[in-house]
Amino acid sequence: MIYMQPHNKIVVIRIAFIVLLALTSKALLAQSSKQVQWVYSVKKTANRVYEVHMTANIGGDYHLYAQDAGGEGPVATTFSFVSSPLFTLDGKVKENGKEIKKFETAWNHDVKYYEKNVDFVQVVKLKGDVKTNLTGKVEFMVCNDKHCLPPADVDIKVNVGG
Repeated sequence: MIYMQPHNKIVVIRIAFIVLLALTSKALLAQSSKQVQWVYSVKKTANRVYEVHMTANIGGDYHLYAQDAGGEGPVATTFSFVSSPLFTLDGKVKENGKEIKKFETAWNHDVKYYEKNVDFVQVVKLKGDVKTNLTGKVEFMVCNDKHCLPPADVDIKVNVGG
């Protein structure tokens, strides 16, 4: 049997707790981003005008909140893009999918969300005959009937033009 000084026991317990906390939080964050797979595509609709499609494929029995989730509580899906002198964003991101509006007891009000998949579309107008990237982030949160996973941020990088 190994004998430790009381001070050494406290240090060992603190280190073990920190390691356990780090592993647990990393696992939770990994779960959140694993529940939604993002697929990006671009469709030219006119001269120098493109639709950037950001499709969320939602796993399992989870649902992804809409951009207007409907009140306090759930983290709404939010897109933020890096501005560029090479293009302008035409309007706001649009949602294409089967939106569900339902009362959730966790939030105590109606919320709006999508199951399985939803296509978010941002129109981009290039200022010249150039090839560039639309970059940014999407923040989102998923829940099911039992629990919610922590919000996640995913980087966006899509080639436009050319």
